[in-house]
Amino acid sequence: MGKRIGAFLLAAALAFGVAGPSVAFCDEPADGGSSVETSSDTGGVVVSAEGESALIEGATFAVDQFSRAQKGSNRELDGRYLGYSYYQGSSADYAVAVASEEYVVVYVPPSAHGLCDVADPASQSQLREYFLALDKAALNGGVVMSADVPWHFTDKPSFTVGGIVYSFAVEVGTGKYYVTAIGEDGSDVVSTAVDGLVRPTHVDFLKIVEPGAVDIAPPATGVASLVEFLRGIDLSPLWVTLKTTGTAIVFIFVLGLAAAYFSLRIPKRAQDIADAVFTIPMVLPPTVCGFLLLLALGKNTALGQWFIDIGFPLIFSWPATVIAAVVVAFPLMYRSARGAFESLDRNMLDAARTLGWSNRKIFFKLMMPLSWSSIAAGTVLSFARALGEFGATLFLAGNYVGVTRTVPIAIYFEWMSGNVDVALFWTCVILVFSFVVILFINLWGRRTTKYRRGVDAL
Repeated sequence: MGKRIGAFLLAAALAFGVAGPSVAFCDEPADGGSSVETSSDTGGVVVSAEGESALIEGATFAVDQFSRAQKGSNRELDGRYLGYSYYQGSSADYAVAVASEEYVVVYVPPSAHGLCDVADPASQSQLREYFLALDKAALNGGVVMSADVPWHFTDKPSFTVGGIVYSFAVEVGTGKYYVTAIGEDGSDVVSTAVDGLVRPTHVDFLKIVEPGAVDIAPPATGVASLVEFLRGIDLSPLWVTLKTTGTAIVFIFVLGLAAAYFSLRIPKRAQDIADAVFTIPMVLPPTVCGFLLLLALGKNTALGQWFIDIGFPLIFSWPATVIAAVVVAFPLMYRSARGAFESLDRNMLDAARTLGWSNRKIFFKLMMPLSWSSIAAGTVLSFARALGEFGATLFLAGNYVGVTRTVPIAIYFEWMSGNVDVALFWTCVILVFSFVVILFINLWGRRTTKYRRGVDAL
């Protein structure tokens, strides 16, 4: 929470200068494992900054090398179907916790028996607290393990509960270990709808080590926490966003004015069609715009292949972020400019022509100055829209850190990765930028209409 508050304060500055567990034992499982039903918080567990290690003061063991497998695979392994499988790694010495909505199954490998006795309630409680704390720290948009469901502990290579057989440290090939889940009758427990089966949601892995094997520094607080948070942020999304938006607004400004001027010089029926074409990106979902751009500029099209042949591929590159921003934000500039041009007195423009002014001189010396208030507002709105573009950019440019990852994309993927503090920081940055844009428009509008208020007061 301290980091989240620090993130909010930092974003604003950029713009404006426990108790122990209670344990109740359940019936002994049929396969010899033990089960404990608990309900407590994860107080007392100190988790490392990177979320890989944890320590409880006075505990008989610590944990290290934590990882979380959110998804598994249902394919065959080594030519045979072993069930829904989660890749454990190249070591069989990981403690494993398989989470589901109704229970958690914990496996303690033989190599850890000297530190963690699977039959000892105190060891079970400590290991459960470790898993709960690290699993919560690794949340990436999914579910977390619950302390309010039965926890089953085992040191056997397989464990059966609720009609599902869980196998641990299953070696496939050489040096590749998996955790598998399969029905007692050999059925698929994930893809096939089977009544009464509670499917696993995710699996956690960690290694049980000596308490002195991990060195966890106390978390920073106050200003030190804020400085540490800032140092850990990758600012490349901000630079990519500003570079993309700054480049896009140049194209948006020129194309918007040109399209507005052009649409007023063609026949009325053609104007309706042109207006619909120029405005439609504003009403389409951004993901649809991105998908259509992907179809139009992909390597399967002549245009997309031509850009690839000349060594300038558009898809999944930085220019793609500019194209997406231009297409999505262009209608705002176009509508603002057209509305301003339509409000001009036609007699005044005709009088300028009778004086021998060319269309170019009329546009730059008469139409632009008289319409500048609306044009400026449209430019700022287009800049803000391009700044917050997400769907079309993700479709067309992808998510490449330092290349195509903009701030909106960073917010989504940081949240999905469990970095809520960083996602909150970037959200605050976008909010501040949006506030500044709206404030600028209001102040600009008040300034440009000042003479009108003076006339009305007479």
